[in-house]
Amino acid sequence: MFEGFDELSISVDGIRIHAIKGGQGPALLLLHGHPQTHAIWHEVAPALAEHFTVIAADLRGYGDSDKPAGAPDHSNYSKRRMALDQVGLMRALGHASFAVIGHDRGGRVAARMALDHPAVVTRLVTLDVAPTLAMYEQTSFDFARAYWHWFMLVRPAPFPETLIRADPDLYLRQTIGARSAGLAPFTAEAYAEYLRCLSDPATAHGICEDYRASVSIDLEHDRATLASNERIECPFMALWGEEGVIEQCFDPLREWRAYAPEVEGEALSCGHYIPEEAPAILLEHVLPFLTN
Repeated sequence: MFEGFDELSISVDGIRIHAIKGGQGPALLLLHGHPQTHAIWHEVAPALAEHFTVIAADLRGYGDSDKPAGAPDHSNYSKRRMALDQVGLMRALGHASFAVIGHDRGGRVAARMALDHPAVVTRLVTLDVAPTLAMYEQTSFDFARAYWHWFMLVRPAPFPETLIRADPDLYLRQTIGARSAGLAPFTAEAYAEYLRCLSDPATAHGICEDYRASVSIDLEHDRATLASNERIECPFMALWGEEGVIEQCFDPLREWRAYAPEVEGEALSCGHYIPEEAPAILLEHVLPFLTN
């Protein structure tokens, strides 16, 4: 899926972060969402690599990155910690600053990175995500029904882990396959990669810890950010799918402007999995934003 890209495995504070790297030019970090891996970028990474040094990484707990046992307060899966992983990865590769595109969970990590490391993130793009705090505080029936996993995965271990491990393929089909486009956006090769990684029993725990952090320590960090008037300073573009839950249940630009007054963006003609559903449309939007 990534011809011409090299595979990497870099230790950051004792955690191995897996990534691929290709292209030349300014550095661009790509971060995936749940329950996927860096493979979500296979339709757009080659085109981006014509302009940038592209690094597509697996978040801790996902893909082929390490999946440590969760801490009692879930702090080692906070978006602050996950952002530090990626800053450390990029620093190890020689990139003191870089642009970042984050889809879904990766968007949450990317936004926290821009808040905590303003000198590092030069430009930020989030894909089909609104701030975690806003989404939990504004939970509606429609949102809860569509994003049921947000509420299942936060239950104490080992309950949700046991359910995922019992049938990883069923879980995958009931998450990525249950959105507006069904399974149509996913090539057989990409789906097989997602299933391979999800079939690792440790991945189930990593995913759950990611969500447990989001309903606990991540909310503390977000509330502290808002109270301190800390804001995202770099140019910021938020994109989302007009057929997705973010469009139906939230006002993404309004919510992101609490964290970044200058954010721009719009809904695209697709659902949640923008890099695989609408790669050409995504490139039309992000290339001018990242290169101007």
